[in-house]
Amino acid sequence: MPDYLGHRQRIRGKYQKSGFANWHDYEILELILTYAIPRKDTKPIAKALLRKFKSIRGVFDAEIEELKKINGIGANAGMLINLFKEIVSLYLLEDLLEQENIISSPKAVYNYLQASLRGAKDEIFKVVFLNTANRPVKVETIHVGTVNKAVVYPRKVVEHALKNKATSVILAHNHPGGSLTASEDDKNITQALIKALATVDVNVLDHIIIGTEGYFSFKEHKLI
Repeated sequence: MPDYLGHRQRIRGKYQKSGFANWHDYEILELILTYAIPRKDTKPIAKALLRKFKSIRGVFDAEIEELKKINGIGANAGMLINLFKEIVSLYLLEDLLEQENIISSPKAVYNYLQASLRGAKDEIFKVVFLNTANRPVKVETIHVGTVNKAVVYPRKVVEHALKNKATSVILAHNHPGGSLTASEDDKNITQALIKALATVDVNVLDHIIIGTEGYFSFKEHKLI
């Protein structure tokens, strides 16, 4: 039996026995890659990914074309790695939509937004729509912009608020460059959206900016 087959069996057995307790980051990637790369030792590939992208988060945030530049990573392996982040985002979205009152559990909002927006190469503008009990009823991506600017039309947000029968919203977008400072454009569009939504009795509870290492809340900084 080839050495890599025995090693695959050992690493899978290790996971079945104790999960990821006391694992190195490369071992986690190595295990994932065994399901997409046949007949090859995945340890060197996992270590090469970490050298290139610095962390597991960096690997998961990378686009497929970037991943494929690593020797040994093909389309199947790149897609599998990308799927992990998408699955986590869907998991956290379900958790968010199951919250009875988002005011009493704001962490669910931040967890979902960080998973879905952090690491994106373009600006993405999302809106969380809430009902009269402050329960999330829908999360929609309103606009995907360029690397430095997302154009958001207040009328479009108002239309979606009415469609979802929302009484309040939480605005959110990412800064691909990582900055956690609200720009003048960010402040202006927030005020424009507050005024537009007020015409249909919808309140803006917060505007959250997701950066590389955290988030910026308009509410916490008393900008709303």
